[in-house]
Amino acid sequence: MSIPQIIDTILAKIPADVKLVAVSKTKPKEDIIEAYEGGYRIFGENKPQELAQKYNDLPKDIEWHFIGHLQTNKVKYIAPFVQLIHAVDSIKLLKEINKQAEKNNRVISCLLQFHIASEETKFGLTIDEAKELLTSEDFKSLKAIQIAGVMGMATYTNNEVRIRNEFGNLKSIFESLKSDFFIDSPEFKEISMGMSGDYMLAISEGSTIIRVGSTIFGSRY
Repeated sequence: MSIPQIIDTILAKIPADVKLVAVSKTKPKEDIIEAYEGGYRIFGENKPQELAQKYNDLPKDIEWHFIGHLQTNKVKYIAPFVQLIHAVDSIKLLKEINKQAEKNNRVISCLLQFHIASEETKFGLTIDEAKELLTSEDFKSLKAIQIAGVMGMATYTNNEVRIRNEFGNLKSIFESLKSDFFIDSPEFKEISMGMSGDYMLAISEGSTIIRVGSTIFGSRY
């Protein structure tokens, strides 16, 4: 199947209110153009300079999501245009995003990343760290960022019970933060979880954004 046909197949399987981010990281611009010409507009990247280059070279109505671990010194490359930053895991990073957003006269939407997997290699906050961040004076001073929800990655395993439990944990974290900090913020509504191997499980546990790469574009070399 062509890239647009694969995307259409996924869209036909998922609820209309779940957003599919086609993860184009490491893939050539030609693949993105093929998807774009098939009508798709939402893509995810994980390297700031590569994303900035693709932004410059590709149509400007593409909605770009940054999905990888973001270093503070790289925020400036994507701040002028990025739609959503998925993996924010520190007040230091939020402060830099806020600073670069102000320079670009923008408010940048961000998701707080939580460590829900058993692997130590994954980044992310604990619920206690998130509450400490959200109650800090530093956070309250930030006017050019918008916390739009949460993000997490499940353990890389075939154990569906474990994956489902981890996704369920992220949904619980979302609901806790919503009631404690964002009850009056309709913008706080996203749960970004689920990738090529587990996105249907993620959706069944409450995901609103799935990040699908290899299923659409093929394996990375």
